[in-house]
Amino acid sequence: MRSLHWIKACFVVVAALQAATATAAADLQEIRLWASPDSTRVVLDLSAPVSYSVFTLSDPERIVIDLEQAGADSVRLPASAVVGIVSGVRVAARDNGGLRVVLDLTTRVEPKSFLTPPNETYGHRLVVDLGLQQAQRPVKVANDGNSQRDVVVAIDAGHGGEDPGAIGKSGTREKTVALAIARKLAERINAEPGMRAVLTRDGDYFVQFRERIKRAHDQKADLFVSVHADAFVNRSVRGSSVYVLSTRRASSEAVRILADRENAADLIGGVSLDDKSDVLASVLLDLSQNASISASRDAATRVLEELDRVGQLKKSEVQHASLIVLTSPDVPSMLVETAYISNPEEERRLRDPDYQSRLAGAMHAGLRRYFHDNPPPGTRIAMLAARERGQAMRHVVSPGETLVAIAARYAVTQDALRRQNRLDGGQLTAGTILEIPVSGT
Repeated sequence: MRSLHWIKACFVVVAALQAATATAAADLQEIRLWASPDSTRVVLDLSAPVSYSVFTLSDPERIVIDLEQAGADSVRLPASAVVGIVSGVRVAARDNGGLRVVLDLTTRVEPKSFLTPPNETYGHRLVVDLGLQQAQRPVKVANDGNSQRDVVVAIDAGHGGEDPGAIGKSGTREKTVALAIARKLAERINAEPGMRAVLTRDGDYFVQFRERIKRAHDQKADLFVSVHADAFVNRSVRGSSVYVLSTRRASSEAVRILADRENAADLIGGVSLDDKSDVLASVLLDLSQNASISASRDAATRVLEELDRVGQLKKSEVQHASLIVLTSPDVPSMLVETAYISNPEEERRLRDPDYQSRLAGAMHAGLRRYFHDNPPPGTRIAMLAARERGQAMRHVVSPGETLVAIAARYAVTQDALRRQNRLDGGQLTAGTILEIPVSGT
């Protein structure tokens, strides 16, 4: 009799375990953390999609992630639980089934979360972004009144963080190569008189596509360059390509901006669309987009010509693509596929710092040619380009400006200004147009 009870008890335990296993529709396999200067990303690798909820708790600050019908037989926790604003990670089974993940935080944030399907590298994932509410970064003013402004180039290293991009046969990751080339390009641009580089990311972390555009816009960039390394199933395919936005994608992006313009997030050349009529907003946007695509194509053509001096081209003409990262309506943008990381020979070259420098040098040369051929008004490059052509620049005197200040602004002497404009004294009248001499002495 006692044996019968024992057997029944075993059946009950086995049934309970089977029921618990049946309700675990997904396994939590790994938790990964990534930190950027602005946010921390938490990635939960799952064997299948799950229902979940995310909420915050205070005293102390923490984020709670509840996974329905999930188990964790052998979850891999981060090597360091202190990353960004995350100071600890805990995982436990819930009393009513499923799992609870608790993230201890150093400060309070509002989380944003989403499920993402498998790709070539990872399976199902739950991504939780913990963005800090920070003051907007200072931006480059158009002109400070004392000197010509620099041309600003936003350099975007593709992928990053939990998104490795394409991976070569020898394990080279696109995100690593893109960042290395982007940094070398930034160094060359910063060494160029009249040009300044800003990086959308300067470390191994992921930045959302529209955030990359926003960072370029916030820095008043004159041009946006996204650096990548292509891949294809046929490993013999090789060569560089340069892309600009397709007109079809530009049209769909215009619809999105016009539909959402009341939040004032989209500006066209610094002009908000939120207070414009539908017709005027549409006209302004079309003008801006058409000018941006035209400038993008001109700049991309010069970059492509310079890349042809470094290696083989996949396409000898600038290509058009429907890519989110190229959709800024008022910042000319291009995407450079430097080489095919899926090609073993090109993968080897992409790992070579010298070849990375040659690619960066080609892009820099193309950008320099473009800006010296099309210098934005009010920039130091406009002054330098005019001098290269032997042309005198003109300056309209503002109220309160002095000859000393104008001479310093254009790096010429006061005597040269006086001779060029036949001035007797140092007094200037607002509205007077001065010719800036080609020779500074």
